[in-house]
Amino acid sequence: FSPVDYVNPLIGSQSTYELSTGNTYPAIALPWGMNFWVPQTGKMGDGWAYTYTANKIRGFKQTHQPSPWINDYGQFSIMPVVGSPVFNEEKRASWFSHKSEISKPYYYKAYLADHDVVTEIAPTERAAMFRFTFPQNDSSFVVIDAFDKGSYIRIIPGENKIIGYTTKNSGGVPDNFKNYFVITFDKPFTYKYTFADGALKTAQEQTADHVGAVIGFKTTKGEIVHAKVASSFISFEQASLNLKELGNDSFDQVAAKGKAAWNKVLSKIEVEGGSLDQYRTFYSCMYRSLLFPRKFYELDATGKIVHYSPFNGQVLPGYLYTDSGFWDTFRCLFPFLNLMYPSANKEIQEGLINVYKESGFFPEWASLGHRGCMVG
Repeated sequence: FSPVDYVNPLIGSQSTYELSTGNTYPAIALPWGMNFWVPQTGKMGDGWAYTYTANKIRGFKQTHQPSPWINDYGQFSIMPVVGSPVFNEEKRASWFSHKSEISKPYYYKAYLADHDVVTEIAPTERAAMFRFTFPQNDSSFVVIDAFDKGSYIRIIPGENKIIGYTTKNSGGVPDNFKNYFVITFDKPFTYKYTFADGALKTAQEQTADHVGAVIGFKTTKGEIVHAKVASSFISFEQASLNLKELGNDSFDQVAAKGKAAWNKVLSKIEVEGGSLDQYRTFYSCMYRSLLFPRKFYELDATGKIVHYSPFNGQVLPGYLYTDSGFWDTFRCLFPFLNLMYPSANKEIQEGLINVYKESGFFPEWASLGHRGCMVG
């Protein structure tokens, strides 16, 4: 019995701003994971990050978005391209078909037809592994887009590494808010350029409104390149610690551990007697119920639980969860968590007490900090 096999993360994504028929995106993530991943079909900053009717992917985005209306924060994206080192999101976008797409909570795969590249993602709570299968090409590239509204990027060729941060958000953050990311590749870069506000640069470090990097290499037909990525709301050092969640696991091992994590939480409820569609509906909705509120704490070098406070900008001890609107979740989600996952809900509730301690208020709609949206 593998309940995660019934889950379809694409359910609810055939939606538009004008017509709410789900407004969800395929969240490639672990239960209550700090960082989610999503294939991005919408423009940078668009809350409808993935819509089923779209036929182009602009990048694979680390996202923290709880709803399109609340929008995102701390987001950046990764995109393989072939031929020329294009950075612009329209130019690098690639056609894709749902026929060559596999979407599971713990694994995502898409074939990017314009670049003849297969991209696969397997997440952990704060990190993820990408597996790119490239064609034979002298000019294969990976674009890292740190997005606009203030970002930083640095290429460290000696370590096959790129570090950066994004400050992009939709409100509810202190002045020092940053999502620090670290990306390491298992192939040396033969091509390395940065972008700052649309211009290609040779400098290996950039800070501007909108920065990014393009690294490249020669690939043979079917060559596999892995990228390991993690981020932190605390520091680059903490992002490197979070990268250790991947350990020495292979891509398939990371995906298998993700599958096991989902099966563990989903198998708390076993349903009987329904049709296949009813099983799919039930477990897909259960998967949605176990994404938010998300973990917003990290484990420091000594294994201590700490969090960046979106209320006062300090790094403090203890649990914190975010991305939850109390608008109606008190009726159904929290009673459900209390019944089914009391140990997880204890952490969430300790986090709620920390919100009060750090801000003087109980959150009515938190994403990242107080957003004051809806009645609470």
